[in-house]
Amino acid sequence: MAKPTPAPRATPFLLAAVLSIVVVAASGAEARWYGGGGGGGYSPSPSPVSSIVSEQLYASLFLHKDDAACPARGFYTYASFVRAATRFPRFAATGCADARKREVAAFLAQISHETTGGWATAPDGPYAWGLCYKEEINPQSSYCDATDKQWPCYPGKSYHGRGPIQISWNFNYGPAGQALGFDGLRNPEIVANCSDIAFQTALWFWMTPRDTKPSCHQVMVGEYRPGPADVAANRTAGFGLVTNIVNGGLECNRAGDARVNNRIGFYRRYCQVLGVDVGPNLDCEHQQPF
Repeated sequence: MAKPTPAPRATPFLLAAVLSIVVVAASGAEARWYGGGGGGGYSPSPSPVSSIVSEQLYASLFLHKDDAACPARGFYTYASFVRAATRFPRFAATGCADARKREVAAFLAQISHETTGGWATAPDGPYAWGLCYKEEINPQSSYCDATDKQWPCYPGKSYHGRGPIQISWNFNYGPAGQALGFDGLRNPEIVANCSDIAFQTALWFWMTPRDTKPSCHQVMVGEYRPGPADVAANRTAGFGLVTNIVNGGLECNRAGDARVNNRIGFYRRYCQVLGVDVGPNLDCEHQQPF
């Protein structure tokens, strides 16, 4: 069973929100990586994502990520994003051209929401401020679930939200580290200190399903096959189901949630830039959480 306790938002605008990161198998990291944990050992093959999002386009999507006002300035580089994506060769490479673009837009929208520094009247609009934060502000606790014996907390360590997807809790840092080649329990700080690993944790979450949840990747590329429980819960494919996977316990099955709308705002912008329609089922208002 997945742990139901989620991790808090990293941004002031959404500080009360919580990110539900699921426990998944260590096999979630795909091939095409030949070294130990850290920066090196990548396949020389470029990631397919670079054919969809160029460095120039990346800079235009995240206009303010390196502003002095953003604590993550200089951290979320294009090179780190592309290097991290080489570890997951099916990312941005599955399905037709529109499906690939839509997946990239959805991924960037979700991490933008998790790290946004924008507000309603922000310069260039609220959806130009993704990747502004790399670490949760004022963690409410060390996010240690002492009942989890498989991934025991290391004394003195905090497992609060870090990185683009704001991974949190010992039961997530542990398997993410195991899959990606770093010690997530003894050295969780690396997610906020190494740009490549930060992006890898986000893509690990994106690409890896668990027993009752599909992966975000599966949803966005048309590989999701709802079971009877999903049908009964109205968990229909689309960007809204991705939000359900990420934070459904707090954002879904409720009307007009501001966090859901913020995610959709980023997604609409990125789809427009990439020249692809947004697809069906943008919100999760009528979906039961997983």
